[in-house]
Amino acid sequence: MAMDRLENQPWMNASDTRAVIEALSAGGSEVRFVGGCLRDALIGRDVTDIDIATPDPPARVIELLEAAGLKAVPTGIDHGTVTAVAQHRPFEITTLRHDVETYGRRAKVAFTDDWVADAARRDFTFNALSCTPDGRLYDPFGGRADLAAGRVRFVGRAEDRIREDVLRLLRFFRFHAHYGKPPPDEEALAAAHDLAPLLPTLSGERIAKEMLKLLAAPDPASVLQLMRQQAVLIHVLPEATHLERLGRLVKIESAEGLTADPPRRLAALLDGAGAVGAVAGRLRLANAIRDRMDAALQSPKPRPSLAPGDLKALRYRLTAEAYRDRALIAAADGDSSVDGWRAVFALADWQPPHFPVRARDAMERGAKAGPALGQLMKDLESWWVAGDFQADRAACLEELARRLGR
Repeated sequence: MAMDRLENQPWMNASDTRAVIEALSAGGSEVRFVGGCLRDALIGRDVTDIDIATPDPPARVIELLEAAGLKAVPTGIDHGTVTAVAQHRPFEITTLRHDVETYGRRAKVAFTDDWVADAARRDFTFNALSCTPDGRLYDPFGGRADLAAGRVRFVGRAEDRIREDVLRLLRFFRFHAHYGKPPPDEEALAAAHDLAPLLPTLSGERIAKEMLKLLAAPDPASVLQLMRQQAVLIHVLPEATHLERLGRLVKIESAEGLTADPPRRLAALLDGAGAVGAVAGRLRLANAIRDRMDAALQSPKPRPSLAPGDLKALRYRLTAEAYRDRALIAAADGDSSVDGWRAVFALADWQPPHFPVRARDAMERGAKAGPALGQLMKDLESWWVAGDFQADRAACLEELARRLGR
């Protein structure tokens, strides 16, 4: 087994991390860091989640954590996962496992004390890395070199690993989007092409989770194009007809200093309410995401040619999020130059004033509850908006009285 060292990392020596490591080591077992924390540390990215592996079974893990005064949550105890909470920070602790039997989406596992056997059941070589608290890095499948080269490579035969869990096919493209460099691994790509018809056997929720993570990558459009070329995209997102628009949107987001926003990027791929409904239903997206995508595609379109007052009126009718989404996607419908759009984008941060009159003001002046009152208030608000929000409460009440008198 290849062994190297990981330079000292702040997150490894943080007091909450040390508390968990000391608790798990108290019984004499070796514990190691695994997963994304190592992957990101090795290429200089910020580490957010810290995962730890141990040969101790879950019941023993809970016992050790609680003996040290730490909270232990049995989040996936049947598969060996316990979440430790130290100083309000969660750490996922997983017992070493090896597959006894696989079923395409789930595996029957047995606990083990064999670190190599545990590494061999992981998907990609750089996800099979492990590291002791003092920095000894174990790399049984050449994952560090693959990571440095931007090569997303399966542990073992790509076809075998995908057949064990078809979700790994999507994970290949997701990890390629975040960590890979062209060209993609040929064996993995061939297996993905051949096994793509199995993707509809996955639940909508699992597909959605992977696709949204992929869309958070720096350049998702090129990877989605690769998925289209390999006849993969057709099985998970056939409604994605605007890859070029997504590419332009990403450039605009970068020029404006905006962070990646997967729901907005997903909306940019689609063509109207019908596509949004189909995708949201099949992938079982949350209603909030569905509604947001609808607003991003169906709301009135802001554009630089509109008068400032008309733009402000449009922004007033939308939330800041909906306005920003609509403006960015509208800009991406053209070219990626943002110079003419900056004033349009800036209005997303404008805080519109509150309409200073309420229905009770009209009722106190003799108006009756009902549809006519609702229309009266809408008309009055439109008058106020058309006047660039300049009328104060007194002026609005005066106009209300005039309309009631009329």
